[in-house]
Amino acid sequence: MFLVAAGVVAVTASVAACSGGSAPNSTPGTASASAPSSAPGKTLPYAGAPKVENPLPASVLSGHPCDNALTPDQVGKILVQKPQGKHDDEPSLGPQCHWLNSDAGAVATVMYVTKVSDGLSAVYANSKPQSTVWRELPPIQGFPAVAHSNLSKDTAKEFCQISVGISDQHDVDVSVTLGQSKVGGPDPCDVTAQVADMVVTNLKQKAGA
Repeated sequence: MFLVAAGVVAVTASVAACSGGSAPNSTPGTASASAPSSAPGKTLPYAGAPKVENPLPASVLSGHPCDNALTPDQVGKILVQKPQGKHDDEPSLGPQCHWLNSDAGAVATVMYVTKVSDGLSAVYANSKPQSTVWRELPPIQGFPAVAHSNLSKDTAKEFCQISVGISDQHDVDVSVTLGQSKVGGPDPCDVTAQVADMVVTNLKQKAGA
């Protein structure tokens, strides 16, 4: 079963981005709404963010998500196709990768938030107050996760972003835009959680966990 695209459907490629506020039918943008800088003097976690009880080392975020966040087979399961990841790094946040099925209009994005050292605390402090969608999720393999977006609520039918805290200092942002044939079917946040689970599995393997 393919997660975000079913068959080949000719539609316009679309993605939504939280930090840039891009709506569907735009060029893929960043998947993160985290703060561009750490909060000095704060004890982690803060702003109501949950503590990461069994953190992964920061070294798992070395390299680029295009190279190690998802395997080609996982990309194929998500998008039907196995496109090469496209680098779209955010200098104030970290390296980011988009995988696009341009036939189905489906996009998966992973960002390693390495330029901010406050993890989910930055998301809770900066994104939650302006979010139109905010949903604390069951932990993903023991790591706290939250779905959030500052885009229109109508966009929630096709787009979801999830931030996963892999430590109190670092998080990984995963977003998905459903292909047109999938809109109105699966909850995009359920789909994004499945993709985030794949990413966490790969990061844990990288850590030797």
